[in-house]
Amino acid sequence: MSTHKNLKYNFLHGMKDGVPIGLGYFAVSFSLGIAAQSAGITPFQGLIMSMLNNASAGEYAGIAAIKANASYIEIALLILIANARYLLMSCSLSQKLSPDLPLIHRMLIGFNVTDEIFGIGIAHSYPLPPSYMYGASAVSIPSWALGTMFGIIAGNMLPVNIVTALSAAIFGMFIAIIIPPCRENHFMLGVILVSFLISSLFAIIPGIASLSESVRIIILTLLIAGAAAIIRPVSDEAESEVTSQKEQEA
Repeated sequence: MSTHKNLKYNFLHGMKDGVPIGLGYFAVSFSLGIAAQSAGITPFQGLIMSMLNNASAGEYAGIAAIKANASYIEIALLILIANARYLLMSCSLSQKLSPDLPLIHRMLIGFNVTDEIFGIGIAHSYPLPPSYMYGASAVSIPSWALGTMFGIIAGNMLPVNIVTALSAAIFGMFIAIIIPPCRENHFMLGVILVSFLISSLFAIIPGIASLSESVRIIILTLLIAGAAAIIRPVSDEAESEVTSQKEQEA
């Protein structure tokens, strides 16, 4: 098979694997769009925001910070911390790439590393073709961005009571994410419950309560994630098991 046919095949293969991811992204980002509308973000701004930040938790944290009138530095730090896990995923995924692959391709692939894209990438045979990842990104990124835009448009058109009801969908999404792993990992459940408790305390403790919401989130993330890493560090065997599980799911 010629190089051109290889590129076309891998790109189309990536698009095929990216379709179910894109459909899921559209539904999730639609809920994010409802939240973004309440923060005063326009459809065009939401489109650009989601094109540049393909991450649900990180984007929601950014929207909450914008709504709270946080400074640019606070927003940047908040999103950096919320999306820090993708740095580790990118490093892991880079091991699937050819050693001769130019830096520009590594950077472009790393730009759209999410949990789902990481899953299909890590499950691909070695070496991982850049065209495959570009095909998956060509479906997932526009789906995520368009979902946010249409969510904002819907938020501007629908009655207030319906928008309020739809705003709760984003919290349902996060609950749906954390419940399945908590059933098997009691330590994770404990960390989440402690997070809820400390977050509530931070909102009423004098001095800390006066801090902006984004600063409190930054402190909580660093504090709880750091403590959990010290108390229950992930062993090399456990990390390998998680990677294998992602490969099987993909």
